Amino acid sequence: MEIAAAHARIGSSAENSSPAPRDQTSGGSGDEYPWTVREAAKFLGVSPQTVYLWVERRSIPHLRVMGRNIRFLKSDLERFRASFKQEIDL
Repeated sequence: MEIAAAHARIGSSAENSSPAPRDQTSGGSGDEYPWTVREAAKFLGVSPQTVYLWVERRSIPHLRVMGRNIRFLKSDLERFRASFKQEIDL
């Protein structure tokens, strides 16, 4: 049900608009605010094009909102980043 709650909070924000400053901390996973591709790329230290490639390959957890809009939950990105770092350390 976490995905449904995230979808409800997103509204009709445009992907190309500059990201507004947000409180990145939350009281729990149910209070997470979905991130844009640009915000996810900055968090992961890669370009937005790389994030789009990972979405296309289905290698990064993401949400599709209203068809084409892509969003990410911070908790999912933290797990993804941790697994990515483990692969590099090997």
